Amino acid sequence: MHDLAFVLAGLFVGVVVGLTGVGGGSLMTPILIFFFGMKPHLAIGTDLLFAAGTKLSGSIKLARSRTIDWPVVLLMALGSVPASMLTLLALEHFGATSPAVQKAMTTTLGVALLLTAVATLYKALFGQKQGAQAAGTDPAAAARPTHKALPVIFGAVIGVLVTLTSVGAGAIGVLVLMLVYPALPLQRIVAADIAHAVPLTLVAGLGHAGLGTVDWWLLAKLLAGSIPGIWLGSHLNHKLPERFIRSVLSLLLAYAGTKLIAI
Repeated sequence: MHDLAFVLAGLFVGVVVGLTGVGGGSLMTPILIFFFGMKPHLAIGTDLLFAAGTKLSGSIKLARSRTIDWPVVLLMALGSVPASMLTLLALEHFGATSPAVQKAMTTTLGVALLLTAVATLYKALFGQKQGAQAAGTDPAAAARPTHKALPVIFGAVIGVLVTLTSVGAGAIGVLVLMLVYPALPLQRIVAADIAHAVPLTLVAGLGHAGLGTVDWWLLAKLLAGSIPGIWLGSHLNHKLPERFIRSVLSLLLAYAGTKLIAI
């Protein structure tokens, strides 16, 4: 029965990701901690590889449709991947399972969820406006950041956040890209964010696996539910009110973030 519950949790998160594009980490990690009583380090480590698997399937589809701006992805990864590696070294040094690190993880996770809630609400309210502003913009000009250092700097911040919490590669990444690339259409921003999440979550997830903080059997069950869930959600996203779903989701994330900070 427990196995089925994990598959259903994966299915639920997959449907929401397919509907809204919001990263699975912001949903799956709190579900594993609150509903299944998992230790934060195991929930975060397992969820990172879960996110890598789900984002990879989305990236392949986007790459085939040529909607990914690879220079944007590269600049973000130049900051995020090295930052993730340094964070993994710090976790190894201090001990990923030590009480102090566990407390730091839950507090940082709570803050990350609150930021994700804000980013999700912002995209729900202003995402269409960005798409309208970007219409007719030269593609090459749209892929230039407001400053070349900003994607690398913000990428580094996201790299640390994702490695510590498994949250940040989705909605926070989209918000950062919306601010740094104001002329880039929303569709291409989401595509770049999904593609950037693959190497970041893979590096962070494999690093956590090296620390022994990944439950491989649990990962298989979550992916068994999420892969059909994403397919289902992507086929329903034109039939359901996305702005309403995102607004409700932002409230749930804010609630989960507040609870984690209070632990």
